[in-house]
Amino acid sequence: MKHLNLLKSHWILWLVAIWIAAPALAEEPREIRLDYAYYSPSSLVLKHFGWLEEEFKSSGIRVAWMFSAGSNRALDYLSSGSANFGSAAGLSALVSRSEGHAIKAIYVFSRPEWVALVVSKNSTIQRVQDLRGKKIAVTKGTDAYFFLLQSLRQFGVKRTEVEIVNIPHAEGRIAMEQGRVDAWVGLDPHMADSQLQMGSKLLYRNINFISTGFLCVNEQFAKQYPQHVRSVIKAYEKARKWIIAHPAEAAKLQSEESNVPLNSAQLQLERTDFSNPRIGKEHQSALRAAAPLLLAEGLVKSGTDLNKVIDDLIDPSLVKAVSK
Repeated sequence: MKHLNLLKSHWILWLVAIWIAAPALAEEPREIRLDYAYYSPSSLVLKHFGWLEEEFKSSGIRVAWMFSAGSNRALDYLSSGSANFGSAAGLSALVSRSEGHAIKAIYVFSRPEWVALVVSKNSTIQRVQDLRGKKIAVTKGTDAYFFLLQSLRQFGVKRTEVEIVNIPHAEGRIAMEQGRVDAWVGLDPHMADSQLQMGSKLLYRNINFISTGFLCVNEQFAKQYPQHVRSVIKAYEKARKWIIAHPAEAAKLQSEESNVPLNSAQLQLERTDFSNPRIGKEHQSALRAAAPLLLAEGLVKSGTDLNKVIDDLIDPSLVKAVSK
């Protein structure tokens, strides 16, 4: 009798364990939501070939794409929960994390020179110092905005000495070309296209003022579905390697997807480095070097421990797992 009672107890405990575990085992996201952006060629390749759709088809998980016009939009998607993954510049991601948005930077989609100060073909402006009293178009919250602030500080121009016009990247280009603003902080592929098609001039370039492109993920999603995050990174790796192996086809695809001439797409890709996808210490160091700017310009709350924020933001573990 005792033996039967013991078996009965074990049976009940086993059923209870299955009942508790079943929801967790069965729970899968209905869809995975990602952004795609003209400044992230890898995202365009992924969307075009449907590699993620193939990856998740057997699991019955849909893949939904949403367009990001800039880092600010990608981070808005992440912070609102509209997207699980977003493509953003490093400094933009850092500011978002400092504001309490639970995001993780998990992968480097490129190291681009995607930003510069641009003036129109016939502009008489020759130096950054000449921008005093001028109108400058830029999208706030993006790498272009941080590039502008660093460039002004580099040449002793106060932010109050210029008029910053906050408009989307593509609209900033048009405003500059039409003479409604005196300069524009350009972003590729719009910048490359304006150079080649309209003769616009790069007033000031500085690769050291430009962030790395980070693939970011919602932190809760990463904790709940680490295997799916690894699958997304693997797909990004496939896209990155495809771009390196097929530069002509990649430029053609970039041209078609972003609706710019082929030579503009080629110029964008020529100044984009796809060699190192691993996020880690070098990116932490770069963000720490730029952190004083964020505090000095009041872009993060006074007293914010940016070193801790940087450590909380960057997570190299998932890309390392994929690389292994």
